[in-house]
Amino acid sequence: MSRAHEAYASASRNAPKDPREFEASILTRAAGQLQRIRDNWAEEQASALNDALLYNRRIWTVFAASAAEKEHPLPREIKQNIANLAIFIFKRTSEIETATDPAPQLLDTLIMINREIAAGLYARA
Repeated sequence: MSRAHEAYASASRNAPKDPREFEASILTRAAGQLQRIRDNWAEEQASALNDALLYNRRIWTVFAASAAEKEHPLPREIKQNIANLAIFIFKRTSEIETATDPAPQLLDTLIMINREIAAGLYARA
C-alpha cells in the first residue's frame, strides 16, 4: 500500500462515517493549510509550504487512483473530471515547488478547487 493510501486509511478510521463527509473534511483541511500560508506569506517558512503542498498532493493522488479503478461506481465522466483536476493540481504544485520566487497567488486556484469540491461533497453528504 502506498503512503498516501496508508494516510488516507489511517485518517478514515477516526473520520465521520459518511465517506463524502470525510473527503470534504480533508479537502477543507488542505485548503485551510494553504490559505494560512497564503495569508501569512512573508512569515511562513518554506517547509510549511512544502508540507501543505505535499498533503494536498497526497489527497489528490488518492482521489485519482481511486477514480482510476475500473470497479469504482462513479460515472466515467466524473472519474475523468477527477483525473483532470488531479493532473492540474499536480502541475500547479510542481510550478510552485520549482519556482525560484513563487507568488502567493499561485495557491489561490488550489484553495478554490479544494473548497468547491468540499462544498459539493458536504451538500451530498
